[in-house]
Amino acid sequence: MFPNGKQRTPPSEASVHARVDEFSIEIAGAYEDVAARWRALRARGCSLAFQGETWLSAWYGLVGPGERATPLPTTVVDKATGEDVMALPLIGCEIDGLRYIEFADCGLTDYNAPIIGGKGLIWNRPALMKALRDALPAADAFRLTKMPRIVDDTINPLVDSRHARRGRLNGNLLHAPAKWEDWHWNLERTFRKELERSWRVFERRSGVFRRVTDINDARRVFAGLKQLQRERISGLGLDYILDEPHNDAFYDRVLETGLPAGEVVLTTLESDGETVAGLLGIVNKGHYSMVRLGAATGDWRNCSPGRVLIEQTMKSLHAEDFRLFDFTIGDYAYKRRLGAAKIALTDVEESMSWRGAPAVARDRARAAVRSNRKLLTAARWLRKRATKAA
Repeated sequence: MFPNGKQRTPPSEASVHARVDEFSIEIAGAYEDVAARWRALRARGCSLAFQGETWLSAWYGLVGPGERATPLPTTVVDKATGEDVMALPLIGCEIDGLRYIEFADCGLTDYNAPIIGGKGLIWNRPALMKALRDALPAADAFRLTKMPRIVDDTINPLVDSRHARRGRLNGNLLHAPAKWEDWHWNLERTFRKELERSWRVFERRSGVFRRVTDINDARRVFAGLKQLQRERISGLGLDYILDEPHNDAFYDRVLETGLPAGEVVLTTLESDGETVAGLLGIVNKGHYSMVRLGAATGDWRNCSPGRVLIEQTMKSLHAEDFRLFDFTIGDYAYKRRLGAAKIALTDVEESMSWRGAPAVARDRARAAVRSNRKLLTAARWLRKRATKAA
């Protein structure tokens, strides 16, 4: 059984009991060259929504090409069976004069992970990593960040490494109970009362919750969401990068292709035709991941439209047998109050040249400081002293 309570068709017996010892690595020049194979791999294997067809086709089509990155969609094949056993959405890029091979991300993907070709595969990880290093183009470092340990109920073999470390970021995941009321009544009493009051206030202002399914309507709602998000981030004095041309085009493509395919969920709170809040999420096998949220402030602040929209979206999807609600990266108090638990994310970084070794060593040292409270306190103290001295 799986988190949404439905039995899924298991992979073949051969896949379940196979020992994957020797690999051949195939690197395509474009995502389109492997799209069909990766769809088949997802269908019988394990993946996350951020490695779904909608997300990757938009990413490789709009973000990756050109100066920002060189697409390296990589497929791992079991030599013994000829089966595809893993897909890695990789890119090559240059940062501060060093050549990196990493996940297709550029700050847009919350969770990076492989697409794994079945449960129960026993991985010969040293052989896998050697095959990858031998096949990938020359680089200074191989860097895999923001990886969850579990990919759709199976262990991510890439996190089992002596080079693995706790990442700087964490995910936030809520496993909802079978009955919606059990989640609702388990919330901290004051917070639960606040949510209930906020919804009543919103309804009294002719407010309604909607799930948007028409693409023309979705374009209008999403434009309102982006405007609300831009106003909030800019109002905090922070840089807003999501409306940069590559990024804006990427999210528009995700909406255009993902909504008709059922891989994108767009919900909204509206009052008299005004978009008060909008939430864009992506879905995969009963697992809903929140991607972008925009909510009005000012006169609407007293009914907490962002939190209300999240709750109403979860309630709607729960009725469709969704049980995993992913608040993705970012530490905010409302995620804790809604019941999301922190999920550790893993980074793996290996040098691939003498030029990359110092950068990898520096990154590991920084990670060690972050993971050690005493070292972190000492580093902050030294930084303050240095700032005062300057």
